[in-house]
Amino acid sequence: MSDMSDMRNDRDIAKPAILFLCLGNICRSPLAEGAARVAFADAGIVAMLDSAGTGDWHIGHPPDPRAQAEARRRGVDIGDLRGRQLAPEDFYRFDLILAADGENLREARALAPADATARVRLMLDLVPGRQGASVADPYYGDEGGFAATWDDVSAVAAALVAETASG
Repeated sequence: MSDMSDMRNDRDIAKPAILFLCLGNICRSPLAEGAARVAFADAGIVAMLDSAGTGDWHIGHPPDPRAQAEARRRGVDIGDLRGRQLAPEDFYRFDLILAADGENLREARALAPADATARVRLMLDLVPGRQGASVADPYYGDEGGFAATWDDVSAVAAALVAETASG
């Protein structure tokens, strides 16, 4: 007789593991992680979601206060997230690594081990009509840039949920 604690339902076995990637992991990728957490939870889909940066400037730091404010305005708390840098093991832990722009996509592909199992794509490649586009980096702008970034990453989150739900 098998141990019930070792058994997992089909949804758990197929649980997607997605990493959102930007430069510093304090603006775009934590907003994307927050938007995805809410979208997947609202859809009743269990997923492993995380975010990282290609740079190391903000390791251990919370998201930019403007990113946190925009997420809160949308009903999402990302204040508990902390910056971390993309690591080689991420290419095995995650099924999909979504980069915010072409520069981070190139950095990720350069870091990927030859036998990596994760697919690496641009975030907006999932959104019809936005393929090849970058999620704008709001860091050097004002609060309005964070609203536009939220809109982009929310569209990505919705596309991920739709793709996951359809099998």
